[in-house]
Amino acid sequence: MKILYICTHNRCRSILSEAITNHLADGLIEARSAGSQPAGQVHPLSLKYLAEAGIATDGLQSQSWDEFEDFAPDLVITVCDSAAGESCPLWFGKSLKLHWGLEDPSKLSGSDEQIAEAFRHCIDLIKARVLVLKDLVGQDKSTWAKALQQLGASQ
Repeated sequence: MKILYICTHNRCRSILSEAITNHLADGLIEARSAGSQPAGQVHPLSLKYLAEAGIATDGLQSQSWDEFEDFAPDLVITVCDSAAGESCPLWFGKSLKLHWGLEDPSKLSGSDEQIAEAFRHCIDLIKARVLVLKDLVGQDKSTWAKALQQLGASQ
């Protein structure tokens, strides 16, 4: 299964999702991330808390979804509400679409511990969802659409 995670700026939630998926998926899922208006750099706290969780950050970068026309994802997952409302490129047309609506821990103001807890909570949510996706990969591909619709996917 190939997944493309989309977030408008591709600097936090989509980056976290890409790294966590590739870490947990044991090669069953190939994940990438992109944005419609990429920030051009990964949020430093995303890298910090991924490393804290023991997840590799090598090669993570903020990039445009235009760079993925040839990636042909099976599944496109939007992780921010603004990206979910954007018109996706036509080449996403054959991909199943799913919206996760994760809160952005990089926009939280508060103590260092509150911000750390927000990142850890987001990472835990993503891990749980990736494990569901990983189980799905073991099923026949013809069943993915129905199973993903139960998770909120649309075509």
